[in-house]
Amino acid sequence: MSEDLSKLTTDELTHEARLRRGRHYGSVVTYSPKAFFPLTMLCRDRCGYCTFAKAPAKLTSPYMSLDEVRALAISAKELGCIEALFTLGEAPEDRYSSARTFLDQVEQPSTVAYLHAAMNLVLNEVGLLPHPNAGAISRDDLALLRTASVSQGMMIESLRSDLRAHDRAPDKDPQRRLATLDFAGELAIPFTTGILIGIGETEDDRINALEAIAASHRRYGHIQEVIVQNFLPKAGTAMAKASPPSTDEFVRAIACARLILPPEVSIQAPPNLIDDTLILLNSGVDDLGGISPLTIDHVNPERPWPHLETLRTQMLHHGYELTPRLPVHAQFTSQPRFFDERVYPLVLQAIDASGLAREDAWVSGGATDHMAERSHAITTGFDADLEEIFSGVESGQLAEEKELEILFAARGNRLLKVLEFADHLRTRAVGDRVTFVMNRNINYTNICTFKCRFCAFSKGPLSLNLRGNPYLLSQEEIADKVREAREVGATEVCLQGGIHPSFDGHFYLEVVKSVKAAVPEMHVHAFSALEIWEGSRRLSLGLEEYLTLLKDAGLRTLPGTAAEILDDSVRSIICPDKISSSQWLEVHETAHEVGLRSNITIMFGSVEQPKSWIQHILTTRSVQQRTHGFTEFVPLPFVHMASPIYLQGRSRKGPTLRESLLMHAVGRIAYFSLIDNVQASWVKMGPEGARQLLQCGANDLGGTLMEENISHAAGSEHGRALGVADLKEIASSIGRPLHQRNTLYEILSTTPTDQPSPPLAQPQSTSQPVTLIGRHGNR
Repeated sequence: MSEDLSKLTTDELTHEARLRRGRHYGSVVTYSPKAFFPLTMLCRDRCGYCTFAKAPAKLTSPYMSLDEVRALAISAKELGCIEALFTLGEAPEDRYSSARTFLDQVEQPSTVAYLHAAMNLVLNEVGLLPHPNAGAISRDDLALLRTASVSQGMMIESLRSDLRAHDRAPDKDPQRRLATLDFAGELAIPFTTGILIGIGETEDDRINALEAIAASHRRYGHIQEVIVQNFLPKAGTAMAKASPPSTDEFVRAIACARLILPPEVSIQAPPNLIDDTLILLNSGVDDLGGISPLTIDHVNPERPWPHLETLRTQMLHHGYELTPRLPVHAQFTSQPRFFDERVYPLVLQAIDASGLAREDAWVSGGATDHMAERSHAITTGFDADLEEIFSGVESGQLAEEKELEILFAARGNRLLKVLEFADHLRTRAVGDRVTFVMNRNINYTNICTFKCRFCAFSKGPLSLNLRGNPYLLSQEEIADKVREAREVGATEVCLQGGIHPSFDGHFYLEVVKSVKAAVPEMHVHAFSALEIWEGSRRLSLGLEEYLTLLKDAGLRTLPGTAAEILDDSVRSIICPDKISSSQWLEVHETAHEVGLRSNITIMFGSVEQPKSWIQHILTTRSVQQRTHGFTEFVPLPFVHMASPIYLQGRSRKGPTLRESLLMHAVGRIAYFSLIDNVQASWVKMGPEGARQLLQCGANDLGGTLMEENISHAAGSEHGRALGVADLKEIASSIGRPLHQRNTLYEILSTTPTDQPSPPLAQPQSTSQPVTLIGRHGNR
């Protein structure tokens, strides 16, 4: 490879590198919002270009104190930093008595041990994510630091052993550096490394170093990024009069890195060491490293960080979206093996579904209403892929997997374009009206033998004393709730509950009969696919026969619940004993065949990635193409606060606002011409979130509910019921009329009026312990 790349012209190199970068990273350029912690500027090495390392006489203290570390971390957190970058000299205690004395005073055996203590402090007390650059250290030291960091780093710089710049730097021995690189791989540490350009090496030397890095990554899969850094001479150093590398040398090195390293390895170049950042992107760079709103670049103090807003505007002008990330790169965040078990939950809390940094503090079900207002998209000439997708959908084509990947990846300006297009399609499909249904939720039991790890509502053997009391409504109590619903004008009751151990399929039939006996005209919207599957199985009936019995009893539509994510690799994590994706699809397709309608739900924001969203959409769309039985698409953002899987540190904290807006918008685009209605869940998004969704492709606000229990149990703070006046206010705030519909989207009133809610009958709590006797129940 060395010989082939060296023969290419610079234009040929950078052209190919730019194409490869674009294929893998699209328009996204990442950076890490960081604070720079120079834990110690003492170092036993004397590199010929370094001004970071200083003599003890030039420092007020050999090390930062832990109080200084804490204060800096708090300030950094307040300014939105995610990363605590710890940079330090190598083993200064071996050279300076002042370093040894300090470590003895703080009862630490080494600089690495003191670094570990400092990282623990910022991780546990402040919540910053540490990334240490501790140099060529031992396997044991790397393992120690792994317990308090999310990633680590060490520059290879060069594999030339005869560079004068490293004459007095024993830690820059190439074999020591390579050994550290492999130790990190053996320990499954996401690792940053890189090369330094212009310290006496040749292009062949750079390529050799890059190939060695690539070889280590092929062995262990642990290299997250490679920094290509240009040397700049500094006054007071042995190389003060040396010439920096030319721009041509620099861009060739970047392009070689992009072409030698696997595409999942990010290529980084510091934006403060070159005047024109676009040069970096045009050479293959996809990441700009850490940029701090608080601390200087202590390695290059004469070069200030670019102002983020200026940089973001510059990126946007050239078709790139500057996007924050964690100190660990996105491809590692879904792989727990790369993290200490104590650290991984903090990673999950900080990421979105793509593994990048969450954009803001918004969470589904949360009380905050501080949501960014949408602005008009800026027209650029760099969105040909979006325009092609939009044009195809407008002309009747269905967006397929690759197109949906592009849509779900949209950020910044591109996000606005996707949202606006979805809103345009909403106008074409249903006009400007906003619809809702007067309904009531009835959750007849919270006792369940299934073990869905996201569910905070159900009660099994291990949760009988958690989240309230177990209960099971009688048929008469169910009928009372139906009559209460009729008194306030409800046209629908939605009935769902846990899978009680004593239920068989007759229970669900009796529920439907009780509803119809109490209020014959009430629309029965009931039973998840899991309830249908279990009822059918427990009666040893086929799905078609059982669904027909339910229909004959008065069931009219099925909710899309129990779908969660129709990707069995995800279901094995969040609901391992639940029905499979194919079984959910079979229930709904069979329901459509016997004349029942249903809807599509998707619960997103827990552990899955966008590829699972796409699989969910495509498989349900395939059913709709055959049956035309789905009436609406209902995205359900995961509410994390009381969810067991989150409390165990094994999930994210729900989707981001961007992801929530996109799910509704992409749903509108993906199902366009097949499903007209996209519902906004005010229970999970809140009134302000619902208002925004109505401008992103959604047209329906769901139901008044009267008594929402499941999101409430998970921690949602958006209430358990909304009146017509509340819904009307949401719609009127964006100049849209509110229409009352029935379950099948037939308009009942264009001027709906609110009615006072009656006192609600409360579930009867079981007074004695409930014994769960197994999933198959009493026969």
